[in-house]
Amino acid sequence: MTIFFYKVQDPYGCFSNFSLHSIHLQGQLWPTSEHYYQAQKYQGTPHQDLCHQIRQASTPEAAAALGRDPKYAVQPHWETLKLDIMYQAVRTKFFTHLSIQAELLATGDELIVENSPLDPFWGCGADGNGHNQLGKILMQIRQEIRDSL
Repeated sequence: MTIFFYKVQDPYGCFSNFSLHSIHLQGQLWPTSEHYYQAQKYQGTPHQDLCHQIRQASTPEAAAALGRDPKYAVQPHWETLKLDIMYQAVRTKFFTHLSIQAELLATGDELIVENSPLDPFWGCGADGNGHNQLGKILMQIRQEIRDSL
């Protein structure tokens, strides 16, 4: 049985980057993995001050809105960096919070899919044929947790 997730309030909502599970990376506490991911877009750019604003955003939705603002150019190699940045954020989240680590492990060997109709890169997209990169990262981390036990 495939494990679908998307909204925080739905089953498996802790798999979402919007779930309220803080992470500690780069010497700072980030309210969510979404805050961290969105801020990294502007590291080393003329818009570096956005990193702090995004980290201070009151909700992951607000952090995402700031990080997706087309007025600001992201770092030049963002497309090659974003998978590793997401992996680090999600890995840190699941190695930090044991309750959601247990929920991830409880999925067994099932396929995990971010059921996002809007995002064919991180999720499955509207037609279900997206890349599901977030689901792939979660399954990779699930295996890493198993291997560490």
